[in-house]
Amino acid sequence: MKTTKSTTKSRPSEARSVPATLKLTGAAEFDIEAANQESAGLPRFRMVAYTGAPMRVSGWRYPVILDLAGLEIPTQTRPIRFGHDPLAGVGHTDAIRVEQGQIVATGVVSRDTSAAREVVVSSKNGFPWQASVGTSVEEFEFVKEGQQATVNGRQHSGPLNVVRKATLGEISFVDLGADGATSASVAASHATDSGEEIMDEPTTTSASTPEVQTAPESLVSTAATVSEIRAQAAAEIERIAAIRRLCAGRAPAIEARAIREGWTEQRTELEILREMRPAAPAIHATDNTVTAAVLEAACLLTAGHSSVEASYDGQTLERASRRFRGGIGLQELLLEAAWANGYSDRNFRDSRAVLQSAFGHTIEASFSTIDIGGILSNVANKFLLEGFYSVERTWRNICAVRNVNDFKTVTSYRLIGKDQYELVAPGGELKHGTLGNEQYTNKADTYGLVLSIDRRDIINDDLGAITTVPRKLGRGSGLKINDIFWATFLANSGFFTAGNKNFVSGADTALAIDGLTKAEVAFMDQVDGDGKPIGIMPAILLVPTALSVTGTQLYKSLELRDTTASTKYPVANPHQGKFRVEVSRYLANSVYTGNSAKAWYLLAEPNDLPVIEVAFLNGNESPTIDSAEADFSVLGVQMRGYHDFGVALQDPRGGVKSKGEV
Repeated sequence: MKTTKSTTKSRPSEARSVPATLKLTGAAEFDIEAANQESAGLPRFRMVAYTGAPMRVSGWRYPVILDLAGLEIPTQTRPIRFGHDPLAGVGHTDAIRVEQGQIVATGVVSRDTSAAREVVVSSKNGFPWQASVGTSVEEFEFVKEGQQATVNGRQHSGPLNVVRKATLGEISFVDLGADGATSASVAASHATDSGEEIMDEPTTTSASTPEVQTAPESLVSTAATVSEIRAQAAAEIERIAAIRRLCAGRAPAIEARAIREGWTEQRTELEILREMRPAAPAIHATDNTVTAAVLEAACLLTAGHSSVEASYDGQTLERASRRFRGGIGLQELLLEAAWANGYSDRNFRDSRAVLQSAFGHTIEASFSTIDIGGILSNVANKFLLEGFYSVERTWRNICAVRNVNDFKTVTSYRLIGKDQYELVAPGGELKHGTLGNEQYTNKADTYGLVLSIDRRDIINDDLGAITTVPRKLGRGSGLKINDIFWATFLANSGFFTAGNKNFVSGADTALAIDGLTKAEVAFMDQVDGDGKPIGIMPAILLVPTALSVTGTQLYKSLELRDTTASTKYPVANPHQGKFRVEVSRYLANSVYTGNSAKAWYLLAEPNDLPVIEVAFLNGNESPTIDSAEADFSVLGVQMRGYHDFGVALQDPRGGVKSKGEV
């Protein structure tokens, strides 16, 4: 099957594609002259090629259906071939129609070739020929799971592929088809004693057993003798008995039809076998289009990325799976980009030339169709994020996030003093609140790293170089933001103090019902600059790993029992469901100043009153990765990852620290 090299128009919601050839296989019907008849009339055929139903197609992940409303028929005269072989001509069509949801073609066996003779002779012998119609695909769409599409007057549910526009090409005789919903009929011409040529009525058969049948001899003839009539009657009785014996109650519809239409014993047996045979695909299509998206998807599929299904549409994933069945290597990726940009050699011997063509540094690549730098960056970025999100992210749940446009220090002010609404007299004007002296600053800085894929990785065809390296860069970024965040948060000896009324200590501050109650009271007793309550409620319980179980019990348990002799139980838990528990391994890590395995924090929601803030340049909360050809002194590809952010403590009234020990 050959792919037509013409531009494909795709629907606005679908990816651009190049059309492929579809082979639609159905039943063939023939009007075959008697072998010994020397008539000028040529054998005729009638083909029912496709019924408009979805078909399972080899190489496609989901069923394929051809929209007959979009089928273009260039001319009514199309060549008829044997097995899609241009050198094996059979004849031509004189009428091609789309009727009642089917593709129907009629014509004559007009070629004098061995293939034409094979078709005619085999048909007379009862061979069940099938028709295969070739079309070039011009537009198709993918219907996702849960969606529906109306095709050929019927509604179909996804997932499936719908060929919306196609052009009819050649038609061929083949020996196997499986469109069981089509039909076939055959009639044979013969001459009377007077020499006049007449045609018997066509005999209709099921496409599951398309059989060519010649006209039976007439049972009544003016020249027939009584013995001949009796012999024919006996033969008819034997034929019916043989049909009933073959069907044996397994196929009552076939039995009735065979008796009514005069089938032979061999014809009936073929029908039964065809009825019992498993169905095979009736449409065969291949689309090996290589685009930037296909190459990206192939890289992610080869490396086993977790979110590849969510990143690309079904058509792109199908093409990537078919084109690179065993996975794509680094050399193959670079060669595909180089070929798309004009590189002519078919091997990787000249690695410098391949890299230059892939990155568009040659004259032939001045109008590049595939940007390998963009592909590498997109693929690497997905693995970068996978590495970035693989480390602890508790910091994101307890901080406020600020978007900054540059690396300058930014200042935040809070309304204090005159921040309450004032009574407005009728017709009076609203009074202005004032910005007080309480201000908090923050600024973003850049953190980054460069890693290289050298010539050895490329020669070794190591695709892991463009997946492992970004993962490391992403993980490094995640670890760095944790390092800066928690170093800033734990250096809080001057932030959480008794003077700020946001620090409690003593034996009764251990994490338990009493300790949590004391911290809650301290939080809610905080006041603004006018000495009035701040009106913010605590919402987050931040604990080190050693207190994770206790924190979870205080959040989820309805009661906490103590089995010591001096304690009464059951004891209701007054803090059940109050404070969301966040756990960080950094709080007790000895590398960081201010660490403690016993201290814990009660914090407000960061959107209400944050104790700490993270500023991101242009709102980019995740790192960025770039790919490019290495410098002239280095043969390979370079990748750099960088992240622009800053961390600073904010309002002391947004939390309370409990020492948790004496």
